[in-house]
Amino acid sequence: MKQFDVAIIGAGPGGYVAAIHAAKRGMSVALVEKGKVGGACYNVGCIPSKIMLEHSKLVQEIQRGKDWGITVPLVNIDFPKLMKRKDIVVQQLLANIEGFIESAKITMYRGEASVSADRIVYVGEEAFEAKNVILATGSRPFVPPFKGIETATYFTTDTFFDIAQLPKQLTIIGGGVIAIEMAFSLAPLGTKVTVLNHSADILQTEEADARPIIREKMAKLGIELVLDFSFEAIKGHEIHTSKGVYTYENLLFATGRRPNVEIAESLGLAMDGRLIAVNEHYETSIPGIYAIGDLVGGYQLAHSASAEGKHAIDSMLGEHPIPVNQTNIPRCVYTNPEIATFGLLEHEVSEEAIVTKIALPTNPKALMEGNTEGFIKLITATLGGRILGACVVGDGATEILNSMLAVKVAGGTAKDLEGMIFPHPTVSEHIGDVAGAVFGLGIHF
Repeated sequence: MKQFDVAIIGAGPGGYVAAIHAAKRGMSVALVEKGKVGGACYNVGCIPSKIMLEHSKLVQEIQRGKDWGITVPLVNIDFPKLMKRKDIVVQQLLANIEGFIESAKITMYRGEASVSADRIVYVGEEAFEAKNVILATGSRPFVPPFKGIETATYFTTDTFFDIAQLPKQLTIIGGGVIAIEMAFSLAPLGTKVTVLNHSADILQTEEADARPIIREKMAKLGIELVLDFSFEAIKGHEIHTSKGVYTYENLLFATGRRPNVEIAESLGLAMDGRLIAVNEHYETSIPGIYAIGDLVGGYQLAHSASAEGKHAIDSMLGEHPIPVNQTNIPRCVYTNPEIATFGLLEHEVSEEAIVTKIALPTNPKALMEGNTEGFIKLITATLGGRILGACVVGDGATEILNSMLAVKVAGGTAKDLEGMIFPHPTVSEHIGDVAGAVFGLGIHF
């Protein structure tokens, strides 16, 4: 029977990154995947959705040109061609991953795996032994058990990205990141979008003062947003709620995901609710078996899973790595404007913290570009200026955030940010200003 230093079940962003990291650390690696490499992120999640958002952002740029005096006579949406481009980009990225796996000399197994407590892995008719196992089997869409759900025809994020024609109408159930991103991806293309979210607000994991900016933009895009109600029943193409009846042509459930823990259950691993219980190094209740990504606590993000996979490998090698710091993990919403955050939110801070914030309309580059929706916010400790959190709302926020995060990870403070010389004109120069405001030295306030 073949033997490996580590067997990794699942080739999504957690699994394939862990596999390559292990191989480059000198370990013999088996990687098992029953579907396509890249997992949900690359195939039915963050990558295809962000490609679609880029298409919609371009349409919005063209429309904005009219306000500046640049007129485009006709914007024609060739949706099948856009979706073909989406497929080409995804396939290129998947081919890259396959190439990285092959060049790392990882043994790839295709099929569904089962694992025994003594770390024997079975894939179809094949079996092999591993000193360590990482479970990285990801998650699947969750559809609430609404009364009458069996009468509805609907998409989940696992099926939606296969659509061939631009929907004339789309109703999205949900108010989290995925739901709102999907609304932004289709409304600018001409789809009439309705978002039904039973909670009092959208994006409740994000900064409270970011949400009104996104709600206002949704209104400008013609997105109907219905909040704060209860679902009563679904009857075919009718959704009955406490606020009335909503009909739909196309329905998308973007109501979260549930972990694929079938292997864990068969092994009898200790659980933490729906999740697999792990220690700070992602080892489960059975020594030598680890779990990462959507299977465990923390953020359900691709880059989080990748960091956890690398950490698990380093732990197996006896390096005693420092546990992954959740406050160092950036969270991103790819709406237009974007939202990017790390660390504490403003409502989470204590009296021993300082919150400084500067609006983008005071920034020259933002004004030049016409991207004035948003702000830069910094949260620091009162004593010493230690960076506790930050939030950027604006065009390119997911890139702008990184300089603040880099300073935090390096152990820097608000004083270090304030002392940086940012190029002018850039949106990021407001970072130095918002840091200076911690000490009463902000310029554009």
